[in-house]
Amino acid sequence: MKKSDFYYELPEELIAQNPIDQRDHSRMMVIDRLNGSVAHKHFYDFIDYLKPNDCLILNNTRVIPARIYGTRNDTGAIVEFLLLNNLGDNKWDVITGPGKKAKTGTEFTFGNSILTCKIIDVLENGDRIALFQYDASNIYEVLDKIGEMPLPHYIKEKLNDKERYQTVYSKKLGSAAAPTAGLHFTEEILKRIEEKGIKIGYVTLHVGIGTFRPVKTDNIEDHKMHSEHFILPQETADIVNKTKEEGGRVIAVGTTCCRTLESVQSKYGEIKACEDWTDIFIYPSYKFKCIDALLTNFHLPESTLIMLVSAFYNREKIIEAYETAVKEKYRFFSFGDCMFIY
Repeated sequence: MKKSDFYYELPEELIAQNPIDQRDHSRMMVIDRLNGSVAHKHFYDFIDYLKPNDCLILNNTRVIPARIYGTRNDTGAIVEFLLLNNLGDNKWDVITGPGKKAKTGTEFTFGNSILTCKIIDVLENGDRIALFQYDASNIYEVLDKIGEMPLPHYIKEKLNDKERYQTVYSKKLGSAAAPTAGLHFTEEILKRIEEKGIKIGYVTLHVGIGTFRPVKTDNIEDHKMHSEHFILPQETADIVNKTKEEGGRVIAVGTTCCRTLESVQSKYGEIKACEDWTDIFIYPSYKFKCIDALLTNFHLPESTLIMLVSAFYNREKIIEAYETAVKEKYRFFSFGDCMFIY
């Protein structure tokens, strides 16, 4: 299957530059996979599509201010780092710019010397492994002082309220990007969902910026996915398994929850508590093993995310739905509208 099979025309003015004033007032395209119907709703209608024996799985990761600016010690050149994955022991997978030529041993200083690092490895994809040093209880304290929110490249406007790039249920620090399907939820919506009898479970998958990396191979099967760290707790495993036993639907909020659940089910043949890394690449022909419905935002043309959504339904119909969304002037990408497929 070719990358071009997942292309659609998107006018630039439909790329949402700011969050909508009220989170749950975003528009929602609803697709019924059984009869192929398409409905145009708002997110506050989402609860109408849920049944008491369903469960909703959310990603409670929290975005860190992972974009930092500093200087290269040997030349004084200004550099920008984006921290992607915490590898433990103060080692991080980072993207450097314009420090593309930074070799092993190169040192950098950030924020009036409150943070320093040395490059200890250069990866095949161009990322670096950096070893950081700081005088604080943890690096997140330092990032809160000197870091900026790592908004995607297609958002040009400044974000005035950093919390609008966080879900209302975010708890676990570590993401370089928000799990954007969750941005539509409010505390009130979550309360109403629970009151209706729908169980809510949480996973943690720290979103890497690789989510936004373009597919560069013409044949999508040649594309190598980035790896992301996730945690699936026992409580969530119990919720999913009980839902399945009782004939309910497992509804994934976002591609991150989808990939977490499908990774665990694929690896173990069941949903169980675990902590691991996933580089699962879901595209048409993939047979879903766990989820029954998917809430997701509208994604970039030719991205791995639109490929995942196409696998869940039908490539031709998803492209057709996207073209309809363009015609109906939906708002696209991170701060945009959403799609519920069941």
